[in-house]
Amino acid sequence: MLKLSVVVPFYNVQTYAPDALRSLGLNAREDFEFLLVDDRSTDGTPELLERAAATLPGAVLLRRERNGGLATARNTGLDAARGRYIAFLDGDDWLAPGHLARTLAAIEALNCDFVRTDHVQVTGRERVVQRVPYGPDAVVADPRAGILPASRATAVDYPYAWAGMYHRRLLDRGLLHFTDGLRTAEDRPWIWRLHREAESFAAVGLPGVFYRRGISTSLTQIGDERQLDFIRAFDQVIAETAADRESELLIHKAVRTYCAIIAHHIGSIERFEPAVAKKLRSMGADALARMPRGVLERALDSMDAERSALLRRLRRRTAAAAAPGAAA
Repeated sequence: MLKLSVVVPFYNVQTYAPDALRSLGLNAREDFEFLLVDDRSTDGTPELLERAAATLPGAVLLRRERNGGLATARNTGLDAARGRYIAFLDGDDWLAPGHLARTLAAIEALNCDFVRTDHVQVTGRERVVQRVPYGPDAVVADPRAGILPASRATAVDYPYAWAGMYHRRLLDRGLLHFTDGLRTAEDRPWIWRLHREAESFAAVGLPGVFYRRGISTSLTQIGDERQLDFIRAFDQVIAETAADRESELLIHKAVRTYCAIIAHHIGSIERFEPAVAKKLRSMGADALARMPRGVLERALDSMDAERSALLRRLRRRTAAAAAPGAAA
């Protein structure tokens, strides 16, 4: 068995793919494979991947017949993975030389289900190290210890799949696949499931992934309807957490996080196309209405005044519109 499989989806990233591919070359080993998934790109990306498949040690080119989005493209790579360990990279990011070997050495030494790593956020020329929001470093723990408290950022609020490495037993248990078709927030149900259902994890430093922010091809910069998939993603988080054996302990964190994400999108609603903005308000209000009422009230009470007021207005406006006799 190969030691490591790295799943790397690509979609219309011809400007950035050379950096990603070059960095994979600087991480290559004879027992590593790089699963390059072309998610039906329409620019020059396929040609770049064809050349990489012929020259990059360990490269395997996987072509999707239809564009499925990041979650589905990652699943395509996972289905083909042969390694004892699994890692991810996005096609517009890159790795420091030797990062994969260092992370592999860490997870093998710790002998846990998965490790989470720091990363470097890249915005233009600016570089900022982002830390895993979990205290102990290189200490194996129950992954549930990375969920609470609800009042501050924890490991489940650090959802980046590429910021870590994962033992194959998680793949065999069905814990590494993503919800097919999610166009954004695909990593939120994924990270919550890992922390609820895996048996051991650790946070380690190793900030060797360089994550590009603010690029024009990123879905976070495009205000179209695909952004609204965060509603479906967090509905899944809420439903699965509500069914958990410790649901009463964990559900407040899930609801509070969902509220914070809705408030974030409503607070920057001007970046959305008008029709999408209208749909966001409606779907956001419907999501609030679906949340357990008592838990929602606690969550709103615990948030800062500005976000709490924004969400309460959203809820009232929709309730008023739905009231008998309201104007059509």
